[in-house]
Amino acid sequence: MTTTTAIFLALISLLSHLLVLTAQPDFFFHKCFNESGNYTKPSAYHTNLNTLLSNFTSDTKIDYGFYNYSNGETPNRVNALGMCRGDVKPDSCRSCLNNAITLLPNLCPYQKEAFGYYDLCMFRYASRQMFGIYQDHDFQNYSGNQTDAVDANKYKDSAIKLLHSLKERAKVGEGSYHKVAAGNATADQSQAAYGLVQCTPDLNEQDCFDCLTDSIFYIPNCCQDKVGGRVIKLNCNIRFENFLFFDPAHINSVQLPLSPADLSPPTDSTSSQGGSKKSRTTVIAVVLIGTLVAVLILFFIIKRSKKTHGIEAVRKDDDEMKPTDQMLQIDLNTIKLATDNFSDANKLGKGGFGPVYKGRLPDGQEVAVKMLSKHSSQGDLEFKTEVMLLAKLHHRNLVRLLGFCLEKTEKLLIYELLPNKSLDFFLFDPNQQAYLNWIERFKIIRGIARGLLYLHQDSRLRIIHRDLKASNILLDEELNPKISDFGTARLFKVDQTRSNTNRIVGTFGYMAPEYVLYGQCSVKSDVYSFGILVLEIISGKKNNSTFHADSTESLDLLNFGWKNWREGTASSIVDPVLRNGTRNEIMRCIHIALLCVQENAADRPTMASVSFMLNSFSSSLPLPSERRFLVNYSSSSQTMALRHESSETTRSSDEHGSNSNQPSRNDLSITELYPR
Repeated sequence: MTTTTAIFLALISLLSHLLVLTAQPDFFFHKCFNESGNYTKPSAYHTNLNTLLSNFTSDTKIDYGFYNYSNGETPNRVNALGMCRGDVKPDSCRSCLNNAITLLPNLCPYQKEAFGYYDLCMFRYASRQMFGIYQDHDFQNYSGNQTDAVDANKYKDSAIKLLHSLKERAKVGEGSYHKVAAGNATADQSQAAYGLVQCTPDLNEQDCFDCLTDSIFYIPNCCQDKVGGRVIKLNCNIRFENFLFFDPAHINSVQLPLSPADLSPPTDSTSSQGGSKKSRTTVIAVVLIGTLVAVLILFFIIKRSKKTHGIEAVRKDDDEMKPTDQMLQIDLNTIKLATDNFSDANKLGKGGFGPVYKGRLPDGQEVAVKMLSKHSSQGDLEFKTEVMLLAKLHHRNLVRLLGFCLEKTEKLLIYELLPNKSLDFFLFDPNQQAYLNWIERFKIIRGIARGLLYLHQDSRLRIIHRDLKASNILLDEELNPKISDFGTARLFKVDQTRSNTNRIVGTFGYMAPEYVLYGQCSVKSDVYSFGILVLEIISGKKNNSTFHADSTESLDLLNFGWKNWREGTASSIVDPVLRNGTRNEIMRCIHIALLCVQENAADRPTMASVSFMLNSFSSSLPLPSERRFLVNYSSSSQTMALRHESSETTRSSDEHGSNSNQPSRNDLSITELYPR
């Protein structure tokens, strides 16, 4: 082929590409996922993708607006999913999806994963599994209208309450193929808000609920004071407007009225703009407060406006804990009734904070009630820390705070009840370890990584947990991990990366050396703890367990792991229960763990990098830096305590070398809340 011919063919290809782009309507939003890997042309993946797309909407019997297909075998398997808005007719649905199928591969010509969103439909494909999985919890696109609402606060509250009500209906679904709800609500006749929420129907109820809750969380970021906006995620989307944007004849919409008193503005605000009010269609949207989560989210939406320099100021008095706060306060008598007056039969355990009780609220919700120890000198501060933090945090891999009680001498936190206790209950008990096969352990590792990434990067405050360990990872009924116990957490300014502290808190064995020895606290401190935790999950052993490398040398888990890695025998640290696990995945996780526990904090990856490494097996990993010293931190804890003899650091009872299989206690002091 001559050079001229090659140039001519390239120009023809470019012209064809441009014609495709101009012939199709633009997406409202699209994304090409570079982090998910690329493919070449020609290749097996490219062929599988083209074959899948060419037949995607060929089944005209599908009249419910949802398509999901796969083609090919791993590693060149392609999965694709398309969904139309719940009120779109079948012909219009296929037309919208066909536009997306034509346009998206041209906008993302080499990426294995891509996502496109129109008003009437969304379409995505990827090499990873996607069906029935709520993925990328922290991925979203949000945007608001340009027009301001007349009474912004009142309108915003109306829209948010409406969306929370609709998510309760959408998660249940209408038949097997729809998880969508739409409607409006009225209070007075000044403004109107209409809302629609929808999940991909392959999600279960809890995942749909979580996805929509995560989406509603972002409304203040996108649509503050606006008459409309939307949040788009891979598995769900929400939208609200001051006009009827969906077809009520083809979707089961509802109208849920409230009294005007439910939306009455604060006494010092004005609801009038003089004679300049724009005429609008009737009806205001609002719903009854349907869930505890709705109240929590409203709390930090209102509080967010008071945020300065990335951190909300904590007052030195108890004003923020008074019942006038938007957060749900539960009275003491209700909690006593729920826990049978804190009976021993309902006692779940006890830590440094105090005992934890199982309870059932009047609405049937099972909860865990955490009681502040009256003898704890740091109790009040820990209580405030957890309330202020958890009220602002919302992520699938963080434990959810449902309410609190501040009455008489009692200070109580009410959490969602997680039936499977903590990770250490399964991990370090020979009778329970078999329940955690490699699939479950790998899921737990990735879930913890997502939760830490949210704390470090994606939450509105940068938060360092400082006491990440197996006993602070709670497991739900499906063994999904949730990070708990924020009593020792430290808040950072958004642009702050490190601070020094004179008081060291945490659990020896999990704490980074620069933190123990010099009080240097950063996000890399949590990364180190995560690395230790991963080694524990893989080995089924506590970090202070003793391993005999030879007749004269005994090592703790970290140094035993590093020694075996260096000698090419890393499989020696793997729990025998995992013998049927994927060896490449297990070795890769050991590699990642050793990167996280490197002595120099600057050498450790961020949690964003860790999450990428855990989810992208095509990327190569750097080698961990050689450890200069083999130090058993558990055996040298006395030296570290002397270095901080004024720190009042206390160790967990099971960190003194005990081999108890009981979940560990957390008898810890905490540092000051704010960076100095």
